[in-house]
Amino acid sequence: MPLTILVLFFCFSAAQLRAEEYAPTLNGMSLNLGYTYDPSYKTSFAQVSVLRLYDYDRVWKHKAPENLRFKVESSLGGARWNETDIRIIASVNIFAMLYLTDSLANGIRPYVEAGIGGIYTDYRVYGQDYRFNFNPQAGIGLEFSTDNNATWFSALRIHHLSNAGLGDTNRGQNSVILLIGQYF
Repeated sequence: MPLTILVLFFCFSAAQLRAEEYAPTLNGMSLNLGYTYDPSYKTSFAQVSVLRLYDYDRVWKHKAPENLRFKVESSLGGARWNETDIRIIASVNIFAMLYLTDSLANGIRPYVEAGIGGIYTDYRVYGQDYRFNFNPQAGIGLEFSTDNNATWFSALRIHHLSNAGLGDTNRGQNSVILLIGQYF
């Protein structure tokens, strides 16, 4: 009996210590504003994203840098196609996000991120086979912590969509996106 209690105590303590070594999991929302610069069809878009930010090694069970995070993001919005029609645009992406420092002055943390996912656009540019495409992205951002424990973020991303050569024609699209959001 005492051995059982000792084993349970050890297991509980080890589990508690392991849980404390992970950064907290955060939920968030953002507004994403984008403009397609290649090909230039004067296409702009706006999306609302919901996201979840994990400690990287909580998801991928191997050692990772302490400042590395894993982000899952889902976005839905509309694209103003060729300055006329409003079309649906939706995506699901995963990112690796690396904080560059612990914190600068006034609670500011810069980061870089890169990821991939899938995207649906209710339009196709000339030479694009599919409405469902791959969606690699990369960006830089800043996190801002406020006095009332709110954490805001802003990022600038390069956004690409293409079918990765799965179709006969593969005219991709390239965009730049500004994100403004908050973790809660």
